Amino acid sequence: MKKKFDLNDEQVDRIIEMAWEDRTPFDAITDQFGLKEQDVIELMRREMKRSSFNLWRARVQGRSTKHRKSR
Repeated sequence: MKKKFDLNDEQVDRIIEMAWEDRTPFDAITDQFGLKEQDVIELMRREMKRSSFNLWRARVQGRSTKHRKSR
């Protein structure tokens, strides 16, 4: 499967780590890597096991700390 963005394994790992962190907003990922929230969701879906992805989505959905505007 071809990656949508040209990211190396280290960058993908860092994005996943940032996405899992409760206090890191999606805007920080956008600023650092140029990925919008939907791009991060697609990356997480592609790189994680289904059960892990579902746990992550349940955690971040509607979480105000993941969106700067909501803080």
